[in-house]
Amino acid sequence: MKKLFDGKKTAKLGAENNPAVVNVQTEERVKELESVFKENGWKYTIELKPDEPEDITTLEILLNPVKTKIAEKKEGRNEPCPCGSGKKYKKCCG
Repeated sequence: MKKLFDGKKTAKLGAENNPAVVNVQTEERVKELESVFKENGWKYTIELKPDEPEDITTLEILLNPVKTKIAEKKEGRNEPCPCGSGKKYKKCCG
């Protein structure tokens, strides 16, 4: 039986232990992406593969980190109803 979680924490993307890996087709693109990585202080590996399509998904993840979602506050059953009737939510609109 294989475990899904081994208890080891993965390194942050762009760090020494988990560098960002991108594949590009031209030397000009390599220089362009190197400047972006150096400007932000991220560790990276750029592979020049002219016959394969460009893959910069890890760079896009670093440039656009996932935002934390904040849940909307739900009305409690015993709270006053937001419609202004003065009744409890469960007796009025709930």
